[in-house]
Amino acid sequence: MLKSLFNWKVLLNLVVAIGVFVGLVWLTFRWLEYHTNHGQEIPVPNVINKSVYDAVKILEDTGLEYEVDSAEYNPKYKPFQVLKMHPLSSSRVKPGSLVRIVVNPRTWAPITIPDVINKYSGLAFQRLDQVGLKIGDTIYEPSIQKDALLRVLYKGNAVNPGSRLPRFSVIDVVVGSGPMRNISIPSVVGLSVKEAKAVIAKSLFEVGLVEHEDGSKDESDIIYYQDPASGDVRDQGMQIDLWASKRTPAELRAKVEQLNSIYRMKVDTSLPPVHYDEVPSYPEPRYDPPAAVPVPKKETPKPEPVKTEPAKTGTTTGTKTSGTVTEKPKSTANTSGNKSTTGANTTQQPAQKPKAKKVVVE
Repeated sequence: MLKSLFNWKVLLNLVVAIGVFVGLVWLTFRWLEYHTNHGQEIPVPNVINKSVYDAVKILEDTGLEYEVDSAEYNPKYKPFQVLKMHPLSSSRVKPGSLVRIVVNPRTWAPITIPDVINKYSGLAFQRLDQVGLKIGDTIYEPSIQKDALLRVLYKGNAVNPGSRLPRFSVIDVVVGSGPMRNISIPSVVGLSVKEAKAVIAKSLFEVGLVEHEDGSKDESDIIYYQDPASGDVRDQGMQIDLWASKRTPAELRAKVEQLNSIYRMKVDTSLPPVHYDEVPSYPEPRYDPPAAVPVPKKETPKPEPVKTEPAKTGTTTGTKTSGTVTEKPKSTANTSGNKSTTGANTTQQPAQKPKAKKVVVE
């Protein structure tokens, strides 16, 4: 086996294979040096604070590639001014390397207008401020949608939600001030349905029921009746009903009279006017509640105790008396003498209670 390895043919093949491998490696490195400019470096020029047009020209003359990126708008710097670069100007790179420069845009980045139409003005203003829009003039316009935002204006032109405007743009808004009162209703009899709708919308009213005589929806039909009638006074936003036909109003006189009997109320002017007397209004009487009277306290008299003496039994000498003897009380009067003197005042004292006599029982 060792003898076969040291055969000159085997050794020759081995040397040839090693030579081919070394040659391929050498050629590969030579190609890489040529392709990557190995050992060749150039300094990166300083383009900060230059305009983007000047910066691009300098980089091209130096033999470098460039990539332009826009940052957030900064009003402190000029539009299209280079703010940053990478690699920095102190670096050394190979020819053809990529240099990234950051440029200040011409204005703020655009934003999308939110859907604030027909929304309450307070919430709409807050939403517009959140996205970065500044509200300029507030224009009030008669509308049944009071305090609702009707339109958004940018430089005098209406813009729809979803449109893009530069951030911090100044916009004007149109807000509804409430319906107008006592507007005269226009006459649309004799006009086509399409023309009548335009006149009604221009007069700040709305189109209500549109009844076609033949049941079609042809807007070229002629209006032969309307309700309310022309000349009546209504508030803004009220609906006007229309009756249309392909025939003229003169040909539909009977139909007009029938509609008048339904929608037009006739006032009988033959009756005398009714007079109403105003009832004078008097102030209502005011009653004060009576003052509370203190209730006197009732005093209960205390009963006086009755003195009673117990009966005594004993023996006396004299006349014998058996039983109990009760004498009637006697009324006595004190006088100044036995005889009464004429012209003298006599004073009568109240009767005194009789004293109980002692009863002796033998």
